[in-house]
Amino acid sequence: MDILLPTIAQGLLWSLLALGVYITFRVLDVADMTVEGSFPLGAAVAVTLMVKGTNPILAIFAAALAGGLAGLITGFLHTKLKIPALLAGILTMIALYSVNLRVMGKANVSLLGQDTAFSVVQDLLGSSYSNAILIMGFIICLFFSVLIYWFFGTEIGAAIRATGFNPQMIRAQGVDTDLMLNLGLLLSNALVAVAGSLVAQSNGFADVGMGVGTIVIGLASVIIGEVLFGTRSFKNSLISVILGSIVYRLVIALVLQLGMPPNDLKLFTAVLVALALSLPMFKGKLLGRKVGQ
Repeated sequence: MDILLPTIAQGLLWSLLALGVYITFRVLDVADMTVEGSFPLGAAVAVTLMVKGTNPILAIFAAALAGGLAGLITGFLHTKLKIPALLAGILTMIALYSVNLRVMGKANVSLLGQDTAFSVVQDLLGSSYSNAILIMGFIICLFFSVLIYWFFGTEIGAAIRATGFNPQMIRAQGVDTDLMLNLGLLLSNALVAVAGSLVAQSNGFADVGMGVGTIVIGLASVIIGEVLFGTRSFKNSLISVILGSIVYRLVIALVLQLGMPPNDLKLFTAVLVALALSLPMFKGKLLGRKVGQ
């Protein structure tokens, strides 16, 4: 129990990253590598502002704006300069490494002695810091998931979903698919940056290298959630992604408890994602054998 609740709390914070990856990977059908730069960008912006005395909540909003701008840069490279989406994301990610160093002024910045969004909740509720992270993580996760569900039910949101599903069809309806792609990338990376700002506050520091492997973590959460909890509807998909993020964190905590060296976590995550992605193929072969029998 000592590990369970903090792990669930971390899963809720990281679920915003997973939701951002879901928007590009599933909704837009784009492999966006920008998240590896926008995640630490959100952390860098929020922590730097907080160290200078900015309110933690305002710092999170500033992180969202910075992440959204990063997404727009990728969108510009892809839609206007006709650079392939994967390469555009990689270019932005590489550029953001230097931007993050500029923002922080050094490789990492500590929040030691600074008020965070979680410490504010802790003081209001009189709870422990870990419980404050769990409570605020749940509230933030609920807020953003409801907001995403509402937004993609609007006319603009439906156009973004249609752009990812069938761009030729929606273009024939007079919709500017380039604009829809840019909006989707903006929303995705804004969510990822918010996740970065929250994770940095919960950890107590921001580091320029904290974005390494985040795309794999996001994909792991999405794939695990879809495999375990299904994708019957858009609402079900959002819930599955959030639960997938929590399950992923629980699996990581379990393997660490069993003695796996922390240096092997990235390798383990990559293998886990590969297995999850290959499950449909194994299911198809198994069903084919049953039918053949």
